[in-house]
Amino acid sequence: MAEVILKNVSKIYEGKNKAVDSFNLHIKDEEFVVLVGPSGCGKTTTLRMIAGLEDITEGEILIDGKVVNDVPPKDRDIAMVFQNYALYPHMTVFENLSFGLMLRKFSKNEIDERVNYAAKILGIEHLLDRKPKQLSGGQRQRVAVGRAIVRKPKVFLFDEPLSNLDAKLRVQMRTELARLHQQLKTTVIYVTHDQTEAMTLGNRIVVMKDGLIQQVDTPLNLYNNPANQFVAGFIGSPAMNFIDGKIVKDDNLKFITANKSLSINLNENFDKFQNKEVVLGIRPEHFYEDENQETKLNITIEVIEQMGNEVFIHFKIDEKNVIARLSPKEKYSTGKSIKLSFDSNKLFLFEKETGIRIR
Repeated sequence: MAEVILKNVSKIYEGKNKAVDSFNLHIKDEEFVVLVGPSGCGKTTTLRMIAGLEDITEGEILIDGKVVNDVPPKDRDIAMVFQNYALYPHMTVFENLSFGLMLRKFSKNEIDERVNYAAKILGIEHLLDRKPKQLSGGQRQRVAVGRAIVRKPKVFLFDEPLSNLDAKLRVQMRTELARLHQQLKTTVIYVTHDQTEAMTLGNRIVVMKDGLIQQVDTPLNLYNNPANQFVAGFIGSPAMNFIDGKIVKDDNLKFITANKSLSINLNENFDKFQNKEVVLGIRPEHFYEDENQETKLNITIEVIEQMGNEVFIHFKIDEKNVIARLSPKEKYSTGKSIKLSFDSNKLFLFEKETGIRIR
């Protein structure tokens, strides 16, 4: 396997559209790194530049210590799994798996050994004689992954490989990909717009927006210590609640909303933000019903989403939609008023203008 290093990599299309801007990342050998972000953020373009399918405008890409900017895709010793599987419809599963090896003039024994090895790992030995049209979506995805495995490349690249699968199968395939990474001990670069996939698969996650890296960190650190409002809102499900307000000084410093429906004392020193507009962030799972907490909210339930082992309560603060994730109780009903509290130590504050986290 190999490490992958991107140094100040940029991609500029005609018309000066900068799809990727000064991308810097060091991916360690055998690491599983996920590039995540909304559509158009540049994650797939970055992956395609690593693969050699897109030319680099600026910067360098190194694979296993070698600069590969001008190296053709077939000579980079990488394997890519695409969103649409890209299987040959007229070939059997065995032929799809072995086709790349045949082009590279591998012996028949070596081809048989590699194909059978990949098929066994993926549990598709019984499908080798079938054609793609006879396979389910999940089976086709396994064949696409198997085609990468038989290559035994230095780096595996995945471009939203699960987006065409139904929800249940996506969960199953996530588990299988994680297990596969542990078995093969490979370097994996994985692109997705699904933050749940990113959180469950990646050793580290690269959060992107508008071609720029917003934060690179472990899943837990992204959740607990987001660098800015974008990362905070992107990581976590349901998404973090954001409430506009201002830091003011009365007897002490406090965060207060425009109509004063929410007021929170701030123990830290925020003097330099006094009278400045800020955004309060609180995750849905950090609301609860506890009469012993100092901070309480009187809210009116607008919508209830019953999820079985939890319930999502929708309400408003200063006309802003807010979600609380609570334990299910029979007493919750639309239009009913209840008291909620939260741990002030788990609140986030962001600058209104820049989105940078200040707490």
